[in-house]
Amino acid sequence: MQMPLPSARVLAEKALIVKRLRAILPRDSVIDDPAETRAYECDALSAYRCAPLAVVLPRTTEEVAACLKLCHEMGVPVVPRGAGTSLAGGSMPSADAVVLGLARMNRVLEVDYANRFIRVEAGRTNLSVTGAIEGEGWFYAPDPSSQLACAIAGNIGMNSGGAHCLKYGVTTNNLLGVKLVTMQGEVVEIGGPYCDAGGLDLLGVICGSEGQLGVVTEATLRILRQPEGARPVLIGFSSNEVAGACVADIIRAGILPVAIEFMDRPCIEATEAFCHAGYPDCEALLIVECEGSPAEIAEQLGLIRQIATGHDPVEFREAQSPEEAKRIWLGRKSAFGAMGQKGDYMCLDGTIPVSALPMVLRRIGEISRDFGLEVGNVFHAGDGNMHPLIIYNANQPGQQELCERMGAEILKLCVEAGGCLTGEHGVGIEKRDLMAVQFAPEDLEAQMRVKDVFDPKWLLNAAKVFPLDVSASRRG
Repeated sequence: MQMPLPSARVLAEKALIVKRLRAILPRDSVIDDPAETRAYECDALSAYRCAPLAVVLPRTTEEVAACLKLCHEMGVPVVPRGAGTSLAGGSMPSADAVVLGLARMNRVLEVDYANRFIRVEAGRTNLSVTGAIEGEGWFYAPDPSSQLACAIAGNIGMNSGGAHCLKYGVTTNNLLGVKLVTMQGEVVEIGGPYCDAGGLDLLGVICGSEGQLGVVTEATLRILRQPEGARPVLIGFSSNEVAGACVADIIRAGILPVAIEFMDRPCIEATEAFCHAGYPDCEALLIVECEGSPAEIAEQLGLIRQIATGHDPVEFREAQSPEEAKRIWLGRKSAFGAMGQKGDYMCLDGTIPVSALPMVLRRIGEISRDFGLEVGNVFHAGDGNMHPLIIYNANQPGQQELCERMGAEILKLCVEAGGCLTGEHGVGIEKRDLMAVQFAPEDLEAQMRVKDVFDPKWLLNAAKVFPLDVSASRRG
């Protein structure tokens, strides 16, 4: 869906805005050619597109500060962008906005193994953080499915998680400090390479704020020693509900695997056709991975086998070698790409209590039948972070709208089950009008007052997160 084109006023002011940006930034850091700005017209929620006024690609925090200060002075909206992998439209621009991309800010600035932290520029990709330290036996825990491409800046903006968040937590649990530039161009340091900084928990406010409060240019991240070993098992089940009940029983037993991943039949069939991982013929499967010493792994997997046996599994397959472990994970790592064979899809991101998994999976099946659109479920089951994939035909009139209505019903279900609208993708434009489902007017007002403090003119990532009808007065 193409968003409105820039107004005559915006086009008239563009030349002046670009001229002033080029006066404070290197010439190759400012892009205004429409053919080149088109690359920034959307993120991974590609159903919505809008070319920005211009794009700036700074290389230093000082250049970011200069750009923001100028845009604040001129009243120009700014959309921060990491790698553009957002699935919620979090970095989609408007026609009157400047996109501020951090891709060129990707250096490792400091590694301190004694104090267990790494300091990087926020444009660095998630996987390359571990890449910088794995040779010394360390790793950075959060591992979104897009970790090969996604940037630390976006991980902080959306509080991203990943398959191993059950044990290690999401970004907020592994973030120690940030360097932040406000919309006014002020550079501030929040937190640092230590735990529990004094005063207000501003780091907790910044992480997950979706670029609404400032632009993160540097991040201090917690790093961990690589585990002694890890081993996954694959467990097949006769229904989604039974698989969900097994997850709830594993968590209830006090076992803490490093990951519990869920896939249902549509995803299993798609991944088998795509990468031939050798998954069993079943309605749903779990991939459960435990780590530690050989004795610890054996004890945990023994308990998991006992619990799974009570649910009459179709198959229980324990990896006996690194090669078998890779094959167990192969389908899960390929699932999102493989599902593209079935058609266009919308990937949702709702979180529920683990105990509600059987009921929510059953209701998603019922909603799928009611709307006549197929759903594939693949998600982080251990912490209830669901990712239903709704299959539709973007070229068939009315299908996208039908898909969006169905997605809204599933997200409302997540809230009704005691969960929330997002676990790691953020709100962006996708869920902004559903915020009133989860939050009362007073709650939304309190959140918007925080933005008022950081960004009084509402220029940073405007028209995101908050419902348009309640935030319009702030934007003027």
